[in-house]
Amino acid sequence: MKKILPTLFVAIGFTSMMNAQQTEALKKSMVRGAEIYSDFCVTCHQPTGEGVPRVYPPLAKSDFLKNNREKSIRAIKYGLNGLITVNGIKYNSNMTPMGLSDDEVADVMNYITNTWGNKNEKIVTEDEVAKIKKEE
Repeated sequence: MKKILPTLFVAIGFTSMMNAQQTEALKKSMVRGAEIYSDFCVTCHQPTGEGVPRVYPPLAKSDFLKNNREKSIRAIKYGLNGLITVNGIKYNSNMTPMGLSDDEVADVMNYITNTWGNKNEKIVTEDEVAKIKKEE
């Protein structure tokens, strides 16, 4: 027991440190993402993330963002065409690609998935975005 206890405290300390680093990295990413959102996304999705009813889907409290991480990243990176359902409402608008780099896509994803009632425990990274390929 005496040998296990110090190891346990080290593990807890390491986990806390990693969470603090992730939290700080997420905060910085969200600040950058807010600026990107303001430059590229606000016109359609609005300052409050509410979108335009039946035209541009809401990002606020979005079940689509919560349940479709890869598809959401792909939409920001490459654009989106076709029917989607967000919070029970069907949308069939065209979202053109914004020409964002992988780190910018990650930042805006971190912003929108942690704002307006959304909560994402796992930070979106540039490496994760880089692995997302355009659907053929």
